[in-house]
Amino acid sequence: MNEASWKRLEFDKVKAGVVSMTVSPAGRLLAERLAPSTKQRQVEAWLTETEEAASLLGSGASIPLSAMEGIDPFLSLLGKGRIYNEQELEQLSVWLTSVTQMKKYMHSKRDIAPTIAAYAESMYDCPALREELNRCIRYGILTDQASADLAYIRRHIYASEDKIQKKMEHALNKYRTSLQEPVISKRRDRFVIAVKREQRKQVPGTVWDESASGQTLFVEPIDVADLQVELQQWKAEEERERTVILARLSELAESFSYELKCNVEAMASFDFITARAKLSRTYEGKKISLSEKPVIRLKGARHPLLGQDSVPLDVELGYAWKQLIITGPNTGGKTVTLKTIGLFVLMVQSGLLVPAGQGSEIGIFEHVIADVGDGQSLEQSLSTFSSHITVLKEMMIAAGPRALLLLDELAAGTDPTEGIALSIALLEQLLKREALAAATTHFNEIKAFAANTAGCQNGKMAFDADTLKPLYRLEMGEAGDSHAFAIARRFGLPEIVMLRAEELLVRKEASPLSETLIELPAMKADDLIEAKASSAVPETSSSSKRTSANDGAAQIKKTAKPFEKGDAVWIYPLKRMGVVFRPADERGNVIVQVQGQKLTFNHKRMKLYIAKTKLYPDEQYDLDIVFESVENRKARKLMNRKHVEGLTIVTPEEDIY
Repeated sequence: MNEASWKRLEFDKVKAGVVSMTVSPAGRLLAERLAPSTKQRQVEAWLTETEEAASLLGSGASIPLSAMEGIDPFLSLLGKGRIYNEQELEQLSVWLTSVTQMKKYMHSKRDIAPTIAAYAESMYDCPALREELNRCIRYGILTDQASADLAYIRRHIYASEDKIQKKMEHALNKYRTSLQEPVISKRRDRFVIAVKREQRKQVPGTVWDESASGQTLFVEPIDVADLQVELQQWKAEEERERTVILARLSELAESFSYELKCNVEAMASFDFITARAKLSRTYEGKKISLSEKPVIRLKGARHPLLGQDSVPLDVELGYAWKQLIITGPNTGGKTVTLKTIGLFVLMVQSGLLVPAGQGSEIGIFEHVIADVGDGQSLEQSLSTFSSHITVLKEMMIAAGPRALLLLDELAAGTDPTEGIALSIALLEQLLKREALAAATTHFNEIKAFAANTAGCQNGKMAFDADTLKPLYRLEMGEAGDSHAFAIARRFGLPEIVMLRAEELLVRKEASPLSETLIELPAMKADDLIEAKASSAVPETSSSSKRTSANDGAAQIKKTAKPFEKGDAVWIYPLKRMGVVFRPADERGNVIVQVQGQKLTFNHKRMKLYIAKTKLYPDEQYDLDIVFESVENRKARKLMNRKHVEGLTIVTPEEDIY
């Protein structure tokens, strides 16, 4: 699998979504290792796990996952002779309780999720360890029931503290005139009273601390000194017994080392499986059929990162054809279609459910390589074209029956002629190697290759000619147009640029664009005079004129197709293009607009350059945009709404040659 392609297909974002759904460090680690598998049985098992977990979540039940706080460090120190403290052992006790809950929960859900419920049978609730921990530790403190010796020691501690308390209360009364305040406090784990500095000699005993101002001394009265020593001795005994108990509990925990590690692995797996299910439910993912053959059939597929507002995709690859050439307008969804195909394959082979309808099917692929984006890199000194070639080389190496290759913008980044030839040669080789390939392009030669080659299929992204907006729907069986002019107009490109672009547009059989550009200097008066001379008709008698007119009309009828308003024509006398403003009359004269001027030429002096059907989106296109000034169009629009005094429309007279 090609990890660079994963990022181009945005699989890394899907993977990050799984990671964010985990609740434990061990589960997060598994999610971070998520990668597509090329083994069908493994993929099938993963999909079953995810589907069952999604069913559990859909049933309204809350899966009792554990965050396993502090468990990983705890287990990493097992067998190293560490004596764990009360807090660590209590965390272990709480976690073992959650293991018990998970076992009971999964046992009750065997009908809904038989596969993952069986995984819980491999977990150990360790009742002996859990019960001993619960008996010895409560609220992070050893209980008196932890051992008989600990209970005996604590009874003496309680008795000593009681004696000291009584002695201290007696001292408060005895030395009340020397005290700063009548309270008993502790300093350095000793009971003391607050004595005024100047009265220090009136209270015999040991000074253990003083106030910040130095005016108060904290004194342990000599009357309780012996009792304090006795208390400290009992506390030392308590600490020794505490160490003995913790060592015993730690040793007991180590005896369950294997069981505890198995529990961590199982709980992490449940966390990882549930994270996959949670993510799948965010975009209404479903388990689709796995095929033993390398095929792709998606019905009603929605890109998981685009949400429910995205247009569903229907696409097939690998059944009747091995290659799919997708055409259509820019911003029409061609690249999203490629990404959806590739991302769905990666997600399915990673055990994730995908948002696709019933009847969808995906095979197992050993290679998924995508050439999406320009791939430029300053650090690696890669231009757009060289980056494409680098990916194409990888594709040729990996090409085979179990390879899915996605190519965005074939023939881009270099000379179109050479790029087209290179692209067709590449597609031919991929077809010979039986690799599945989906590609996008704007070039007619590649569309023609797909239309005339067995094993290839054209597809187009639908476009609404009325609203000039893409529909983001893939339609199989025919190539689509780029609709560059319509889209450019919709995005507000100046009309002067669009009109010039329409003049420069050439078809395959027309003259090269470079020649057109060379032959289009600004028109001069001499050009018109020369045109007039070359297109002049000699004078004849009136009868001859009538005969000539009849002959001209007959000649027009004989032509394969007369010029129509909006057609782009090549005017031989001017050696430039124009746009038909008025079709030929009975004499065969056609009024043509050339650089804002309306000129008349005989139909024999021109040829069709680009039919209007190729220039404009549909028959309803407003050709006044081409022939009328902005001022006249505004005036006409205003006249259609209401009467405006003094408002006129001036149309310049045509020059006839």
